[in-house]
Amino acid sequence: MSTPASPTARTNPAQTPNPKSPAPAANTPARIALVGAHGFGLVHLRNLDRLTRQGAVVLDAVADPQPPDAGSVPEGTPSFASLADLLAARPTPDVAIIATPLQTHGPLGAAALDARAHLYLEKPPVPSLAAYRELLRHAQRSGRAVQVGFQSLGSHALPAIEALIASGGIGSVRSIGAFGTWTRDLAYYARSPWAGKRSLNGVEVIDGVVTNPLAHAVATALRIAGARREDDVASIDTDLYHAHHIEADDTSVVRLRTAAGVTIMCALTLCAAESAEPWVTVYGTEGEADFYYTEDRLVIRTEDGEREERFGRTDLTENLLDHVATGAPLLSSLEDAGAFMRVLEAVREAPEPRQIADDYVDWIGEGQSARPIVRGVEEALARAVKGQATFAELGLPWAAAEEPAATLSLPEGLAVAELREGQRLAPTLSPRPYLHPVSTLGGVTVTDQLPLDHAWHLGLGFALQDVSGTNIWGGRTYTRDAGRYVWRDDHGRIALEGIESAPGTLRLALRWEAHDGGALLREDRTATATRVGDGVWRLDLSSRLTASQTVSLGGPGSNGNAGGGYGGFFLRLAPCEAAEVFTPDAEGEAAVHGRPAPWVAWSARFGGVEAGIVVAAAPEAPGDPWFVRLAGYPGIGSALAWERAVELSGGETLERSFRVWFVDGRVDAARVASFVAGEGAA
Repeated sequence: MSTPASPTARTNPAQTPNPKSPAPAANTPARIALVGAHGFGLVHLRNLDRLTRQGAVVLDAVADPQPPDAGSVPEGTPSFASLADLLAARPTPDVAIIATPLQTHGPLGAAALDARAHLYLEKPPVPSLAAYRELLRHAQRSGRAVQVGFQSLGSHALPAIEALIASGGIGSVRSIGAFGTWTRDLAYYARSPWAGKRSLNGVEVIDGVVTNPLAHAVATALRIAGARREDDVASIDTDLYHAHHIEADDTSVVRLRTAAGVTIMCALTLCAAESAEPWVTVYGTEGEADFYYTEDRLVIRTEDGEREERFGRTDLTENLLDHVATGAPLLSSLEDAGAFMRVLEAVREAPEPRQIADDYVDWIGEGQSARPIVRGVEEALARAVKGQATFAELGLPWAAAEEPAATLSLPEGLAVAELREGQRLAPTLSPRPYLHPVSTLGGVTVTDQLPLDHAWHLGLGFALQDVSGTNIWGGRTYTRDAGRYVWRDDHGRIALEGIESAPGTLRLALRWEAHDGGALLREDRTATATRVGDGVWRLDLSSRLTASQTVSLGGPGSNGNAGGGYGGFFLRLAPCEAAEVFTPDAEGEAAVHGRPAPWVAWSARFGGVEAGIVVAAAPEAPGDPWFVRLAGYPGIGSALAWERAVELSGGETLERSFRVWFVDGRVDAARVASFVAGEGAA
């Protein structure tokens, strides 16, 4: 803010300046100085008008380089060009409200505190963790209170959510997700020089979707998780993008883990097809709760059904006044903004946001009303939260490419699959290595990972849901006692201990680990890629499991879920159309599922392009039934424990090997027969 040579108040109609009026007597209205009378300052002016009519406050003065709009402040209100002028000319106000560009929050907040005013500071508090700590020092030295303007933290729904969690109403908390799908046009970023900037004239701003427009989503999720102070946050990962041509981010994911072990996923965009009310979801083991924080509305879903509750809200200015008068706890104190500032600092220190290529963005509107829509961004946000994965980890086409652990190529060098180590996956997904993407020779990707319907479905690989009580499949566990799928703290992982790579071959040394970290199995897995004709290549995939101790290899089927005996080899297929699944003797999901056959074939359009997959039964166990899904989602598996678990003694081995053909174009029974008979492409 500019500072004139002398602290002269502007003259408003009926204004009677009294530069050095005495401090107010007890029980008189609190004297408020508003710094920033435009933009969001107008919201404060309306609120102060309400409080003035209640006799709680009086607007003592305003400060802004631009005079207030006519009629926006009461007649006679002194107006100054800067806070410095105001403080030089007026008695220190009881409360200073700072509603100015965010890069000015630190200096103005410090000046108000040093003058011994209590402070209401708009969000975000300041643009760096260092500036936050400096402001905290000013607050501590002055002994004055600081309220940060995260209005959602005044919602009465928050204590209700806390009580819901404490009562076990939705079971134990598994994770928390913050969703925001807003829209912003060109005019939004043209409204001020700092809009959409990471810095302005060498001064840090950090005006991105995470730290400003949808910062309430982040702050609310942190509060629900019980993360308030800096050390309440253990780790943070960021993945930042923009579709607008700005410096800051407008479409981002932030993944953080609290010191208490709760994972929070914040998936936010200003480039949605339509704006929707943002919300925070608490995922429990027995239900979920959606908090629409702009509406103070809570939707709770359990096995008993869905119910909705609406709540009131405590105004943060009133809460600050109550705190000053009675010592009532602040609902959004500066000290409790430490966890949010850790997130802001992670965004600040992250690499520059990546521009989303125009190929994935649609622009609508004309002139300054034009705005971008990132195609499919709503589903991308949902997948990020459900899978606890970044956009890059999801493998979105516009996101940064993740480096694979290894690449499987044909002997002549053409890459046909990538190996994902999978160790950064959420624990509830049972982290494990898998192949994805797997493509035909024509470049059609036929696998999927982290899909919205089953985030634990991971390309092509091996997994089992019950290895001596450890879930190495991911998601909920089917138990005989419950007679249903339940969330349990029983997830293990498959650790990648070694890779040998040669032209056309990958050899993996793997360790299957229990949920307590103990060794269950050792696995030697080999993948070999061979061209077998025009438009066809074959994957030879073998797995040799050696028990580290006596183990039971089972799954939902062996635990009583009739018809759900999946586990072992599994291929999650990419979204497709006009799909057909068949064996030599049957066609369609109902006829193929749960029955053994020499092979199973899948033919469909992937992204509008015809392709097929053929899987030959393991010669070690030709009687293993096929597990197939077509209507609900596309997937093929060979069931190792369809109805009964496989028992292995310590040192005992079990082997399964599969041949999988990936075909450009549709496949039929005759063409499949030629593959399986070793005749190449028909």
